Amino acid sequence: MLKKIIELERRYQELMEKLMDPAVIGDQREFQKFGREQSELAPVMERAAEYKRIAGEVEDARELAESADDPEMKELAQAELDELEPQLPALEQELKVMLLPKDKSDHKNVILEIRAGTGGDEAGLFAADLFRMYSKFAESRNWKVETMESSPTGVGGIKEVMATVSGKDVFRILKYESGVHRVQRVPNTETQGRIHTSAATVAVLPEAEEVDLKIDESDLRVDTYCASGPGGQGVNTTYSAVRIVHEPTGLMVQCQDGRSQIKNKEKAMKVLRARLYELEREKQDSERAQERKGQVGSGDRSERIRTYNFPQNRVTDHRAGITLHKLEKVMEGEMDELLDGVHEYFQLEQLKAV
Repeated sequence: MLKKIIELERRYQELMEKLMDPAVIGDQREFQKFGREQSELAPVMERAAEYKRIAGEVEDARELAESADDPEMKELAQAELDELEPQLPALEQELKVMLLPKDKSDHKNVILEIRAGTGGDEAGLFAADLFRMYSKFAESRNWKVETMESSPTGVGGIKEVMATVSGKDVFRILKYESGVHRVQRVPNTETQGRIHTSAATVAVLPEAEEVDLKIDESDLRVDTYCASGPGGQGVNTTYSAVRIVHEPTGLMVQCQDGRSQIKNKEKAMKVLRARLYELEREKQDSERAQERKGQVGSGDRSERIRTYNFPQNRVTDHRAGITLHKLEKVMEGEMDELLDGVHEYFQLEQLKAV
């Protein structure tokens, strides 16, 4: 760990020098890149300095306690040692977490996709509730949510919705939300008070920029067609809806929410780029750590990750083993306690793997 800290201290000093270099200051792209890396390293440097300071004081106190002839001095040194030594394990654990390999996508905005699963109309209503929950959480973080595509049901639910979520560290905070979310509650249409179980699928994809992923235009098949559903007088008479197929992978995206074909194509390309980027991330993650349980960023959606039990006002995350009896607040966007617990679980899994 100390070797890693020394390497980072060297890198931190290099970054500070680069940020004072006139050539870097004049290049906004480079300046922002180095500035982001420096700001990410700053908390690590602060904790490392504190760790080294306390470790040094422990060493001095231990030496004094062992070598002092004066009983009073020996007692003072031992008291200082008793106070300082217990601080080191917690600091060391914190540093280990901070030194875990960083996900290069953590700072990115995301494409949030929510789809109704099994459960009919109730699944669509639950999907709409999840989108509202994430939107309220985003609002509490001062993030921006922009709906790109939405397919409403006739009873107030949604078949699927795609949205961009933009802000600080969006992917880092939401990346473990991908998976099957299950709900248990009594639907409004249920006359006998029976609890129904239904599900929705959430996908959180880091938004890829053109510099992250090059897409060959010859690999794309672009179709335009008349949009359907609500949207005004011209919605069914202009070819504004866009469908794009990436032929090498078979991935297909479509967008019809906007009135402009150009805007719809831009949105569809943004989603396609994010999905292709996620495919590449999954491939790299799998190659690096096939055997690692709870692989970070795997996007595995094959099993439920969380259950929302409305009769018991309970939300349970099955991966982290977290249960909170505050479902009403969680559904209103108060997700910090839940997300912090999930992040802590995955950090511990990473530490075990390391």
